[in-house]
Amino acid sequence: MIIDLNCDMGESFGAWKMGDDAGVMPSVSSVNIACGFHAGDFMTMQRTVILAAEHQVAIGAHVSLPDLQGFGRREMAISPVEAHAATLYQIGALAAFVHAQGQRLHHVKPHGALYNMAAKDAKLAEAIANAVRDFDPQLILVGLAGSELPHAGAQLGLVVAHEAFADRRYRADGSLVPRKEAGAVIHDVDAAVSQAVRIATGERLESYRNGQPDGQLVEVRADTICVHGDRDDAARFAQRLNEALQNAGVGIGRIAS
Repeated sequence: MIIDLNCDMGESFGAWKMGDDAGVMPSVSSVNIACGFHAGDFMTMQRTVILAAEHQVAIGAHVSLPDLQGFGRREMAISPVEAHAATLYQIGALAAFVHAQGQRLHHVKPHGALYNMAAKDAKLAEAIANAVRDFDPQLILVGLAGSELPHAGAQLGLVVAHEAFADRRYRADGSLVPRKEAGAVIHDVDAAVSQAVRIATGERLESYRNGQPDGQLVEVRADTICVHGDRDDAARFAQRLNEALQNAGVGIGRIAS
């Protein structure tokens, strides 16, 4: 068994620092770099691309709604036409830095509210998938496992990657428990690592509602598992995930395009 371990990175902005990108990088196989809409700036993007190239990990564009103040986690009324343009804009910005380092952009993954909206809204998902295809049909589109976004990408002939989260709770329908609900994020490292191993080895998870298990089990089939780079313990968490997965017989490797 092989699974990709990805991390959201490059989320600092100006003098404001977030995450330990250098500490996480050795433990993951791909990274999703913020493109300036929810986090990141031109210097942060450049530094993160250089760091990713040094570690030879797959580089992806982490595209978002234009919401720096809300870190891209607030829903906005955005039309499919706007989503298409915003996605193209951000891919192009990151691709310039990737090209300058002699690397190739590998994938695109929406962030935060845009990610969750596209998981449910077929029109929005199609617009994002079209933008990825229009930029480069060889790019991989990453989205919530079993949701509208990877479905839209597959319909357009893109390679898609179904994503799961080690540190997020799931509802019975396979959607993520919203962050505003209690217990949506698994802060305990041991519990999050255990969930990642269960996902990678095909075990079902307890689903949650209102902060508690609801007595149902949900199957989450994934090609890639996300490490949130904004965790305070992100580097240690990523290392623990890498070690636990390999100890469970699961290899770590980037998604093949």
